[in-house]
Amino acid sequence: MVIAMGMIISTMTIRATTILTIITTDIPMITDDLTLNPSGLMRLMTWLSPSFPVGAYTYSHGVEYAVEDGRVTSADSLINWVEGVLEFGAGRIDAVLFCAAWRAARAGDEAALFDIGVEADCWRGTSEMALEATAQGRAFVSTAQKVWGESAITRWASTMREDDRLPSYPVAVGIAAAEQAVPLRDGLTAYLHAMAANLVSSAVRLVPLGQTDGVRSLSSLDGAVSVAVDHAMRAELSDLGAAAPMVDWTSMKHETQYTRLFRS
Repeated sequence: MVIAMGMIISTMTIRATTILTIITTDIPMITDDLTLNPSGLMRLMTWLSPSFPVGAYTYSHGVEYAVEDGRVTSADSLINWVEGVLEFGAGRIDAVLFCAAWRAARAGDEAALFDIGVEADCWRGTSEMALEATAQGRAFVSTAQKVWGESAITRWASTMREDDRLPSYPVAVGIAAAEQAVPLRDGLTAYLHAMAANLVSSAVRLVPLGQTDGVRSLSSLDGAVSVAVDHAMRAELSDLGAAAPMVDWTSMKHETQYTRLFRS
């Protein structure tokens, strides 16, 4: 059953970009009234830079076990795998949460932000994926507070702590982007691109792949990132859902993997 489902998901991901592009061709684009300015661009680049201390490089999102199990062995299989994550897995979940958080923050709706934070807690398929989201979220909030002081993001995180919850990474970045007037499309594109880049980077070390193949793989994921952004910007929280069981399975198997370099 697991193998059959994996074959179905693999077949879906191979043609995902083409199919989803056709579906969305006649749907009006959702935009906001903001323009990315140099200050917002630099802030966005800072938040999602490898030098921003959220520890993203320590997570592989199950890629480590996918490599050991022979599911990711080349640039082509890596591209296929990451497309699945972006369009059917955690990338889809994170993107919808990011959009909801950005809109609530722009509206100044702190009650809605709390509800979105709670929703984020419910949409993690495994314990390691939950760790990935909350550990990075907590690190992001902590660093932002130390560098830029109190803000909407720190108030939100404090409210979450009062309910014994940790801040989720996509929600935290979405709030920060809204607070700094970073346009939704630009912020979400940068977030998902950084997510894809981190998965590619982990595979470059694990397969291993050469640096050129790594860059080629990331470039090939541009379409998947764009499709994921388009769909998330049209979605509501009620549309949340995922269909990447093989990714969840590799994350579960990673929990007991004998030799591990990554935390997930």
